[in-house]
Amino acid sequence: MLLCGLTLALAYANKARCAGGAIDESGRSLVFDERKDSDVCYSDIQFLWLGRDIDNHVFPYINGAITEDGALTGGAVEYPVLSGVLMWVGAIGADNDADFLWQSALLLTPFALLTAWMLARLAGPAALLWAIGPPLVFYAFHNWELPVVCTAVAAVYVMTMWTGLSVRTRGITAAVLLALGFCLKLYPGIFVLPLAVFVLTEGTPRDRRPLRELDVAGAAQTLLAAMGTVAAVNLPFVLAGVEGWRASITFQQLRQADITTNSIWYWGHQLIFGRSAQTSQTWHDAVAIASPALIFGGFALAMWLGWRRWTPSSAYPWVGVSAAMLAAFMLFHKVHSPQYTLWIIPFLVLLEVPWSLVAAYLVADAAVGVGVFRYFAAMGEGEGVELMEGIVQFGVWLRTALLITLFFLFLRARVRGGHLEPSAAPGRRLQPA
Repeated sequence: MLLCGLTLALAYANKARCAGGAIDESGRSLVFDERKDSDVCYSDIQFLWLGRDIDNHVFPYINGAITEDGALTGGAVEYPVLSGVLMWVGAIGADNDADFLWQSALLLTPFALLTAWMLARLAGPAALLWAIGPPLVFYAFHNWELPVVCTAVAAVYVMTMWTGLSVRTRGITAAVLLALGFCLKLYPGIFVLPLAVFVLTEGTPRDRRPLRELDVAGAAQTLLAAMGTVAAVNLPFVLAGVEGWRASITFQQLRQADITTNSIWYWGHQLIFGRSAQTSQTWHDAVAIASPALIFGGFALAMWLGWRRWTPSSAYPWVGVSAAMLAAFMLFHKVHSPQYTLWIIPFLVLLEVPWSLVAAYLVADAAVGVGVFRYFAAMGEGEGVELMEGIVQFGVWLRTALLITLFFLFLRARVRGGHLEPSAAPGRRLQPA
């Protein structure tokens, strides 16, 4: 945790290079526009000080809307409701983007520290990948990812460490945590499905419980706990301002796979049709269909392969299946923001995948996370972009290959620290799944 705290201080110092000094009448640091790309100190936190009524301290969603051309108004933001509330809280008392960045960093820091503590309890020294790894420096205060990562890790922690409780009770508790994560940034919600299957099988190998004795009620309660939590969190916003609440969903639906998305869809278009080819509406329409179809196909494949891993010697590998589902989502989604790396790092800590692949993933991430901003800077200054574009493409395609590889490796990987394997009952140890 101490090392993680030092890394977070470095992460803030990195982003703060774009904040402070001369500030205009809107509360924007002048240095932000001058240096955010060339010095790679851009953050969504600082950028979104303007344009979402955060600077006006408008409570999110209630009076929000989205225009026909996709612009958010009246306090609507593009994230689920709990992230919007965190944004609002971080702005309390701030009158410029530098203060907003600082206060948001203070707000987010405890989530990173708690994540470091839980990962250390779960996986031992491997948790240093989270605590001192480059991604935390790059992205800790790039966006509002730290709380959602914390909820996902907390769900694993509950299932693994709270062995004094039944699998069903732990499953319901973990489902609530994952649902809160869904209300922050969506992706933890997909982990509820493998979690429910783990509860269904009571965390035991196949030969320990006949199929007819599966805990169907427990699995159903796990799913209902997640759905109930999502409904309870969102309902007040729906009732107070359904248009503003819906605007965040519409915004993401309208977003296209353009140069800002870092996804295989944009760079795949360039690969197929050439760098100078304009992305047509037909292509965007095709992506809008192909992307979710492939994502859900990846989910189904991960669940099926995970079910096959439920054997007489192994429990259902819900953590590995969750990691594989996340890899499929990151691979095929039309948007792949650099900070999504923080989502997958805990699974690289928790699951025994080769460290060579972990190192390669960090290289790919750095190529994209640093290269894309230098690429934008070169374009803005009218300089040659071939080198930086090549670096970005190297990172994108290396990351793509690694996500495909990790999808299958996650499903077969042992959980680090075999003595901390999820167990079906207090004191029972299972063979690693």
